[in-house]
Amino acid sequence: MRIITFTSTLAAALALAGCNSGGAGGEPSAAQRGDGSDTVELAEFPDRPYWGDTHLHTDISVDAFGFGVRLGPEAALQFARGEEVTATTGMSAQLDRPLDFLVIADHSDAMGATRRLYDAPRMMVRDPVLRRWYDMMHESPDQSARAVGELITAAANDEIPEALRDPENQARATRELWDRHLDILDRYNEPGTFTAFAGFEWTLMPGGNNLHRVVMFRDGSARTREVLPYPGLDGDVTGLWDYMDAYEEATGGQVLAIPHNSNLSNGMMFELTGPDGGAMSAQYARRRAAREPVVEATQIKGDSETHPFLSPNDEFAGFGVAGWDLGNLPLTARSTPDMFAGSYVRSALLRGLTLEEQLGVNPYAFGLIGSTDSHTALATGDEDNFFGKHTGNEPKADRAMRPQNLGTRQGRFGWHYLAGGYAAAWARGNTRAEIFDAFMRREVYATTGPRMVLRLFAGHDFVGDDWDGDWVRAGYTRGVPMGGELQDTGRAPTFLISALKYPEGANLDRVQVVKGWVDASGTAQEKVYDVAWSAREMDGASDSPVPPVGDTVDRLEATYENSIGAPELRATWTDPDYRRGQRAFYYVRVIEIPTPSWVLFDAKRFGLKLPANVVEANVIQERAYSSPVWLRPEPKPRKTPGDAPPIMSEG
Repeated sequence: MRIITFTSTLAAALALAGCNSGGAGGEPSAAQRGDGSDTVELAEFPDRPYWGDTHLHTDISVDAFGFGVRLGPEAALQFARGEEVTATTGMSAQLDRPLDFLVIADHSDAMGATRRLYDAPRMMVRDPVLRRWYDMMHESPDQSARAVGELITAAANDEIPEALRDPENQARATRELWDRHLDILDRYNEPGTFTAFAGFEWTLMPGGNNLHRVVMFRDGSARTREVLPYPGLDGDVTGLWDYMDAYEEATGGQVLAIPHNSNLSNGMMFELTGPDGGAMSAQYARRRAAREPVVEATQIKGDSETHPFLSPNDEFAGFGVAGWDLGNLPLTARSTPDMFAGSYVRSALLRGLTLEEQLGVNPYAFGLIGSTDSHTALATGDEDNFFGKHTGNEPKADRAMRPQNLGTRQGRFGWHYLAGGYAAAWARGNTRAEIFDAFMRREVYATTGPRMVLRLFAGHDFVGDDWDGDWVRAGYTRGVPMGGELQDTGRAPTFLISALKYPEGANLDRVQVVKGWVDASGTAQEKVYDVAWSAREMDGASDSPVPPVGDTVDRLEATYENSIGAPELRATWTDPDYRRGQRAFYYVRVIEIPTPSWVLFDAKRFGLKLPANVVEANVIQERAYSSPVWLRPEPKPRKTPGDAPPIMSEG
């Protein structure tokens, strides 16, 4: 996507629209301005998961404002901290339980531009396309959303009006917004209580295919004020990494990038080639692994874990796929099955093993998180408190059945949206430094919304009796946590796995281990193991699949009962298919019992009669995904120095 800016003539006539800036007040402390690492007493080991959203948009985002949101960063922070706010559409909004951290990730391209266009004197908007969008934005929320849809489609097709292509003027506008935004973040950053991260979304979208990243800084304003958010210019992701390198070199700070919505990339997010379509080099693979330690695996615009086409033997592979596997975001290009392997996380993890065999480095050794990608400034991932993807589908009677695609073709409806996701970070305290460092070491996990507690350790000598003692200390001292690497010693790896339901949520159905490996012939393989499950009738066969847990959902009342499932599940599991020298990964998937989605809550609230297929699709089993643990084979001596030959095949 080209940078979207205003010409100097128009920009001179526009008043910069600011963020909401009342409220917290006062000069921020040094702890608020910095990473907070020296102001909080830290635990010996990461002692709890800290919950947050790394992907939230406010009225500074070009699309969010156009879609109608009128809440700025301050309201977003207040909401995340548990305060009651008024949503754009006038409803009261509040989380049942506050979050621990938040990354406001407004788009770096055209930051604040739609708000400035909206506030401009109409006589100064001379470009006919811009004037039409201006009029649509002032006509109604629906027309405003259509204007933004046209803008996104134009960007995808490289058809942005020339009047929006002046980077110097956009940089001046962005500087004022960015500085004001950093001041707000510092005021709301309270080490030990709540962490406010600086960040932005980098929005590369060649041909409409999603290659977006959220950029997240470890640092406070003393460092982040030295830069501006990096725009998604025509180019590739190496330009973003260059920006990140330059930031760290100039400031001594740290920054990471988080790919998201790989399910809408039409196979481009996790390619076997380099960004130019040529051979992937070890240098490129090494940079990607270093710069992108985690991936957003689930969010409002679908779930990216895997697809039934890729994992036909996985009975839970279809979650959050419907509607989103049709094509890219604006539906300017349809998806075909040969694209799926480059679009989903599990296949990317498998590709990473194959690439590592040949390059000596794994570009896709990433951890997993969830987030919302809400464009309402409200970071809620709860089914019974879903405020929509954007202001146009905040709670109202018809939002589930309304067409929601941003392009010109039909195919997606409101009921295809998920309620969102959250990121959980195992950290020693609630500070910028501790949470960011958890992301870097990949000790994080994703959920589709429920705040279940998931812990995973891998080692070689864990036994069932470890649960009777200090099993967390045993996990850290005799093994590695999720996100870690375990050296192959010739003994099968053993895992300590603990899953605890969210106290106010649904019971757990089962715990599974997903294994991926490269076999002796060099072929990537995957297998899903049920390792713990709630009590139910079994047929007694040792190799029989675990039967469904049951279903207590009342479709008309949007209720369920915790009369099935279990509040806690644990397992000490040893890989029965281990082979020495096998390059492998393992991650844990926790599945809840069936519950109603937001669509059924809406139907009850507004008295709707939904089609039967929509009702059944919205009885869901929410879940969590741990970051993997990688089993590293004993190193092999290299015959010659230097990188291995690059890979050419897309196979």
